[in-house]
Amino acid sequence: MSQRQTPPASDFGDENIDFGFRTVRRTEKAGLVRDVFDSVATRYDIMNDLMSGGVHRLWKAAMVDWMAPQPYQHLVDLAGGTGDISLRFLKAGGGSAAVTDINESMLAAGRGRRDLGKLADRLTWCVGNAEALPFAAASADVVTIAFGLRNVTNREAALAEAHRILRPGGRFLCLEFSQVSNEMLARAYDSWSFNVLPRLGQIVAGDGDSYRYLVESIRTFPTPEVLADMFAGAGFAQVRVRRMSAGIACIHSGWKLD
Repeated sequence: MSQRQTPPASDFGDENIDFGFRTVRRTEKAGLVRDVFDSVATRYDIMNDLMSGGVHRLWKAAMVDWMAPQPYQHLVDLAGGTGDISLRFLKAGGGSAAVTDINESMLAAGRGRRDLGKLADRLTWCVGNAEALPFAAASADVVTIAFGLRNVTNREAALAEAHRILRPGGRFLCLEFSQVSNEMLARAYDSWSFNVLPRLGQIVAGDGDSYRYLVESIRTFPTPEVLADMFAGAGFAQVRVRRMSAGIACIHSGWKLD
């Protein structure tokens, strides 16, 4: 039997919110998420490869290919962690990038990456909450968030902030885990997620509980259709969704027209 949960339709409405399969006070979630990523920061990139068999690299490449970076563009990458999306954006021809994340420990792990050293003059790092970004209105050409929106307490606020900092004609893209469409694959995916990933997390990162939360947070995240409606509600136009790997991950894209 699948271990999926029905996600909440909205982040608004009461004092409580999901934290994986637990319910916590809304004011507590950001701190709990910060604890998770403080714990796994130094092993985060290795665990991404182990958890997905390296497929996350293909999903990220697909998102960057879809955005088609240009030399004049400035990217703000929300929940940017160790800089993976910004690195790909710059290598694909983007002009400059700002990695912002609520976790200083994740940014510190990114600043230590050797493959980002040659791009230091085009890259900045900023501790910031996606719900209240420290950037001026209309200051970014592209805004991205990869595998981070499900960890945000107020997702509507984060979408509104992404819209605010984009210039007219700018684009927002979100890469996130989603619901598997094939029932047989869904059962295998659930078994891998709930039985194997927390054990890998314990062995590699010394923290099985954090990876159990990350697995659970995927199941409580809004469906692609609901998230597309949230994009539209934040003011984005021409909203499109691309499902990848039978729905294991999705890319949502929206434009700020004015």
